[in-house]
Amino acid sequence: MADGAADLTALAERLQAVCLERGLTVATAESCTGGLVASTLTDIPGSSGYVLGGVVAYADRIKTAELDVVQELIADHGAVSPHVARAMALGARSRFGASLAVAVTGVAGPGGGTPAKPVGLTYLAVAGPSGVEARRIMGSGSRAENKASSVQAALELLLAAAEAAGP
Repeated sequence: MADGAADLTALAERLQAVCLERGLTVATAESCTGGLVASTLTDIPGSSGYVLGGVVAYADRIKTAELDVVQELIADHGAVSPHVARAMALGARSRFGASLAVAVTGVAGPGGGTPAKPVGLTYLAVAGPSGVEARRIMGSGSRAENKASSVQAALELLLAAAEAAGP
């Protein structure tokens, strides 16, 4: 895990450099990662220059109350869906007034999976000035490993969005 932590730190440092250089701000909306994306970002000294804040929306009622995710969206597609990930990212971007917002929702495990939504399934989304991009990933490890792979994917998606935002 030490190598994984180093990789996450390197990604967070790269993201910070790009965001500070381009004047971008970031917010987070997390479910299955329980705040690990925000924690990883804020582990880097100077992160207060671009990280605005985040919401850990583990319960569906928090997704609706704090991130303006429409209850019908959750009822129709489930909390672990690209639809809800997009809505969470848009809600965080709006709530915090951020340039970019990342959202993560998934099944970290070891329980909670179903045949349709197995343990390790995670949806991520980044909302920015040019719209929202969602991604599906599938972890196959322990709860901690699934959470770490979700954080890595979230940082990679954020970095790509920050780099695409231009100077």
